[in-house]
Amino acid sequence: MARQYRHGDVIIEEAEALPSGGEKLPHTILAHGEVTGHAHRIKESGDADLYLAPGSLFLHVRGPSVTVIHEEHSPITLPSGFYRVWRQREYSPEEIRVVRD
Repeated sequence: MARQYRHGDVIIEEAEALPSGGEKLPHTILAHGEVTGHAHRIKESGDADLYLAPGSLFLHVRGPSVTVIHEEHSPITLPSGFYRVWRQREYSPEEIRVVRD
């Protein structure tokens, strides 16, 4: 099973590789906070690339490690490698919605 990390409502899971057809993004913001406006982001943006692939974001950590930061959460360290990134969903019988961070 792939190792998972959690940073607030953002889930980060190890991946074997980047999927084909991913579009490299010009930033390393994993998710914007909807309530506070703060963002889950990579502190060492020069050591990582973020890609938009069908259905998910993928992160490639090129440096030895990077730090995921957000003003309301403790930082976490991700080692070099590939990761799939998504936001936790909130379940309701009426609808499925993104968890508010």
